[in-house]
Amino acid sequence: MILKIDFSHACDYAFLDYSLDKICSAYLFAERLTLGRSLLGRDIPLLKIGHGQKKLVYVGGVHGSEHITSGLLLRYAADYCAGVEDGGKIYSLSMKYLFENRTLYIVPMLNPDGVELSLHGPGPENPLYDRLMRIQPQDGFTHWQANARGVDLNHNFNAGFEEYKQLEIASGIGPGATKYSGEYPESERETCAICNFIRTEDIRMLLSFHTQGEEIYYDYNGYTPVMSRAIGAALARMCGYQLTEPEGGAVYGGLKDWFIQEFDRPGYTIECGRGTNPLPQNQFFPIYATLRELLFTSAVLI
Repeated sequence: MILKIDFSHACDYAFLDYSLDKICSAYLFAERLTLGRSLLGRDIPLLKIGHGQKKLVYVGGVHGSEHITSGLLLRYAADYCAGVEDGGKIYSLSMKYLFENRTLYIVPMLNPDGVELSLHGPGPENPLYDRLMRIQPQDGFTHWQANARGVDLNHNFNAGFEEYKQLEIASGIGPGATKYSGEYPESERETCAICNFIRTEDIRMLLSFHTQGEEIYYDYNGYTPVMSRAIGAALARMCGYQLTEPEGGAVYGGLKDWFIQEFDRPGYTIECGRGTNPLPQNQFFPIYATLRELLFTSAVLI
């Protein structure tokens, strides 16, 4: 069965909810779980497919204005489930084998409050409306990356947090659209939710999807777990992205950085597409076509 889901428009929270319901109704083996709740009380959905001992997790929507990554993971989930139901092969991979030997966890939108702010702005009913209006960028909320408290989730993980905090203070960065790391590591509900989940599961590999730059980051501050570079090189060959290392403030506080430091296992940041965030929706299908082999094949590299 091929689901008819219209990915021609941006993925907001309502579309996320609709798409997950449609996927789980069509494919009863796909389990919709809840990772936790955002600051404003939105569920952070978690999709589980398969029951193998080797587990991996894909995370999108970490930054509000990078909501295209949420749609990419939903499209992948739908295609993956269709492949499992069909029982055939995709990229020469047996979908039956993958389902029985891998457990795939997909978090399409870690930061639902931030996505809603980027796409729709804060309504007067928002309990943080007055505060958000005080710290909003001059050009509005379209480029908003942070959560509803103005904390950039991808600097809120406990990986070089103190080092980054010094850079942040020196640069005069405070709560706002981007780059503010929060009061302490995992101060935010969304960050806590993904960390606590990973701590309870034996996750072998993590892929965190962002935009933009067509790059794959594979190390943390010069450290690379065993096999990480070789796996990263394979991923890069599949999509044509450049395997590289982050610089400056991007070195610290990210989800894959925390995962590498905490568990000494391969973690990657995939910077999808090119342009200025938020990427236009007309890039959705070209990006997905470029990343499709990586998305399917990464599971067999662990």
